[in-house]
Amino acid sequence: MKKLYFLTFVLFLYATSQAQTIYFPDVTFKYKLLESNNNSYIALNQNGEKINIDINGDGEIQIAEALNVYEINVNFFNISSIKGVENFKNLRILQCIGNSLTEVDLPGLKNLKEFYCSGNKISNLNIEGLENLETLDCYDNLLNELDFRVLKKLKSLKCSGSNVQKLNVTGLTNLEYIFCDNSQLTELNVSGALNLKYLKIDFNNLVSVNVSGCINLETFVCDNNKLTNLNLDGLVNLRTLLCNENQLTDISVKGLVNLINFKCVNNKFKSLDLTPLKGLVYLYCGFNNLEKLDLTGLSKLLFIHCENNQLTNLDLSGVEYIYDLFCGNNQLIYLNLKNGSPDSQLIFGNNPDLKFICVDDSQIDSITQMLSYSGFTNCVVNSYCSFTPGGTFYTIKGNSKFDGNKNGCDTDDIFFPNLNFNITNGTLKGNIISDESGNYSIPVGEGTQTITPILENPDYFEVLPTSATTTFPIETSPFTQNFCVTPKGEHQDVEISILSILPARPGFDTSYKLVFKNKGNQITSGSVTFDFNDSVLDFVSASPLVSSQDTNKLVWNYENLQPFQTREISVTLNVNSPMETPAVNINDRLSFNALITPVTGDEKPVDNSFAMRQTVVGSYDPNDKTCLEGDVITPELIGEYVHYQIRFENTGTYPAENIVAKDMIDLSKFDISTLVPISASHSYTTKISEGNRVEFIFEKINLPFDDAHNDGYIAFKIKTLPTLKTGDSFTNEANIYFDYNFPILTNKATSTFKTLGTQDFEFSKYFNIYPNPVKDVLNIISIKNDATIKSIAVYDVLGQLVIAVPNAADVSTIDVSKLRTGNYFLKIKTDKGTSSSKFIKF
Repeated sequence: MKKLYFLTFVLFLYATSQAQTIYFPDVTFKYKLLESNNNSYIALNQNGEKINIDINGDGEIQIAEALNVYEINVNFFNISSIKGVENFKNLRILQCIGNSLTEVDLPGLKNLKEFYCSGNKISNLNIEGLENLETLDCYDNLLNELDFRVLKKLKSLKCSGSNVQKLNVTGLTNLEYIFCDNSQLTELNVSGALNLKYLKIDFNNLVSVNVSGCINLETFVCDNNKLTNLNLDGLVNLRTLLCNENQLTDISVKGLVNLINFKCVNNKFKSLDLTPLKGLVYLYCGFNNLEKLDLTGLSKLLFIHCENNQLTNLDLSGVEYIYDLFCGNNQLIYLNLKNGSPDSQLIFGNNPDLKFICVDDSQIDSITQMLSYSGFTNCVVNSYCSFTPGGTFYTIKGNSKFDGNKNGCDTDDIFFPNLNFNITNGTLKGNIISDESGNYSIPVGEGTQTITPILENPDYFEVLPTSATTTFPIETSPFTQNFCVTPKGEHQDVEISILSILPARPGFDTSYKLVFKNKGNQITSGSVTFDFNDSVLDFVSASPLVSSQDTNKLVWNYENLQPFQTREISVTLNVNSPMETPAVNINDRLSFNALITPVTGDEKPVDNSFAMRQTVVGSYDPNDKTCLEGDVITPELIGEYVHYQIRFENTGTYPAENIVAKDMIDLSKFDISTLVPISASHSYTTKISEGNRVEFIFEKINLPFDDAHNDGYIAFKIKTLPTLKTGDSFTNEANIYFDYNFPILTNKATSTFKTLGTQDFEFSKYFNIYPNPVKDVLNIISIKNDATIKSIAVYDVLGQLVIAVPNAADVSTIDVSKLRTGNYFLKIKTDKGTSSSKFIKF
């Protein structure tokens, strides 16, 4: 019986407790809870359904009724106390944002997972016992201190806008988000917060912060503190780092391979090593003391703001695409934007010392225009900071060899130099000419590329393969394609030209080069003869030594000149001064002739001789361009090769690392497909692009600046168009680039096709002359026998009369044995008029 009474008593107590009415000191809070119904979000049950807390409608809330509530939302109702809420034992979510709370005590709410009390005036927050709390939003209150370490399951903490000075979350291994900005933090310890993803602590008073071990951190915001250094090594998941407005002088970012957004504006950095940040897209580092900014390997960058620093050089060549660049207000001298793609917004104003901007060829005009709009008048824009394309590119390379015995190209075969290669992707095309060793390397873009060798003399040789095609990036780069050149028939063909290495000045030594080449496919031996006017020029020296010497003539014998082999002879002469007899003065003309044998059997004897006329100068421009045939050229050379020489000299005070001679060929006068380099002072490559742009590139030439070694040159030949006619002129000039300086524009080399007089009839239809070339006697044969010869005259290339036959009706031969080696013109006057023809004396 006693046991029955006791059980009845216990049940009575439980029923009494469940029926007990909850006391709420703040009637506003109580009445707001009583307003809950099926249409308001004030109270929700375990299924998230809106409910009426006061089930019995007595205007009070009993404990039994409170146990039905899993979520309370009483935001912005001017509530001053939520005392009584501790009786809602099943509460999971409690929101009391924007009220007038000054203190909160939540004992016993062990099931509470989310608590939102921001925007109050809370200075005392008791969180003891909230062992299942995962989210705590208590920002914008008057909290001075809080120990969150009791919240072992906490995932998200927002305590921004408080007076908290110390924040210790050690041991909270579930914590993922911390927002504690705009507070009074001086100490923060988050080390070991293994699951922390977001840390926002800007606008505090922190002088240091330790985030070691936060390996899952993705966003870190610590703007506007007093930090002097940051060590973020190993935070491999960090994607956003904002540390603006601090006093940072040092930062370590090793291993931050996933960082996308980095902003460190207004600190005290002098340098930044960002090379580990391979995935960086946004970089804002303006208003520092940066003297150096290394962006090597940061190919994904789109936004770069580095304004208001002390940068002198900025290299963005490794950045694939620049969407927004702001680098104004620095001390920039050099800016490299050569990245292989068109860039969007570029702002680089207020860099008064800016001297050079390197860009892709396609951007030169737009950047030059931008500079003009911005008031820059002393800044060079070109693409010559490097000689490979910007951005992603692929390489086709190889060599060409001559298989003289037709047994297949192998290691024993010699190289085929200066082979012209055309490269096209179907839309764009250009040309690269291999070097003296037969090697070539062509940078190309993505897609299918076809490379085709082009021979100067396709009748003499054939090339296998005739072309090659490859597709990138399917094919591995570099793609190697070698070419094998074999002889076609037997062809003997040699050529010679004369180059002026130094200008001719009265009383000074001058020097020349005789450049001779075997263009045929047979080994050749013979001699080279150089004629000059010994009365005004004295022979000084030659290398190699002359084989024989006579007045006005030097002779060298040569042996075993291999197919397409080039050899050179250097000659030094002394020019008479105005005080000598005969005197040589400024603007006098000097005449030179060169001849290479054998002439008999040569396929193209027209280039076995070369005549050059040189004007004597006083002071001179060391960077010039010359047509070696002179300013007056006979019509016989219409459609044939003319020769040009570009000379350059480093007149600066430091070696020139790279030099480019750029020549824009007039396609209305020249056939650019026939361009052939013939000699140069230094190693070079030849590039032809945009249809008519020829660039002779002396990469890493390091040309000295002392007067004895500061000269260089490039010589080439090119055919005039066969459609030109007598009286037509053609002009050519070049721009010479020394490193990052403004280009030097050479003189205009203008030549005109002129005859010795009026041609009344076509010579070849009435007369024939032979042999040509001739050594002793030149024969004149009448073809039609209906033109009576009245007189015959022979002129040299200067237009000077050297032989005259006044009464020539019965003359059919002329003795030319006493003429010097060179080119001459035979002028015949008949009853039908006058005509002329060229011949070569050897």
